[in-house]
Amino acid sequence: MSVLIADDEELTRTGLRVLLASKPDLDVIGEATDGAEVLPLAVRLRPDVVLMDVRMPRLDGIEATRRLRSELADPPKIVVITTFENDEYVYDALQAGASGFVLKRAPSQQIAQAIRLVATSDSVLFPEAVRRLASGRPVRRDAARKLAALTQRETHVLRWMAKGLTNQEISVELTVSLETVKTHVGNVLAKLGAQNRTQAVILAYETGLVGTGATGL
Repeated sequence: MSVLIADDEELTRTGLRVLLASKPDLDVIGEATDGAEVLPLAVRLRPDVVLMDVRMPRLDGIEATRRLRSELADPPKIVVITTFENDEYVYDALQAGASGFVLKRAPSQQIAQAIRLVATSDSVLFPEAVRRLASGRPVRRDAARKLAALTQRETHVLRWMAKGLTNQEISVELTVSLETVKTHVGNVLAKLGAQNRTQAVILAYETGLVGTGATGL
């Protein structure tokens, strides 16, 4: 699984490179020192995942994420790496198309697992953290219309997605086939206009479809 690191601090890049080098299934194939370097490097190297800092001097990770999502037909998955999980920049990066985020101080295994998880696109990364980020956000104007377009079964699938369940786990909960769940997930993303599961789950929390209490449902 190939990874591009984007961070303006050399010490951080070095630490991440060393950390990921110890994981046999992860391969750091490039480093960007600023968001402006991410798109050309992604075009040339075709990484599976970009580990993206959000605060960089010339072009931040939010705009770099937007450019990857808008200019590449098959963009890499993006994991935001940040110091503070409740940072407004993190929320904006998720809205721009990042699949999830992880803290810079997180254990090495957690960072590696975050990369693996977003690469599979099979569940939401750290759903409780996403819930906290989405809590109290203003509801977007067209959100109710989008949610109303979901069938009852698609709504159930979205609720399980918000809990961080994988497609396989959702299929067990709903007693349907894995292929049926994949179809439902695809329909949910299309109807909500979401680029990934994380964006769909944020919308579910913002609108109150999924509660912000401990159960998440």
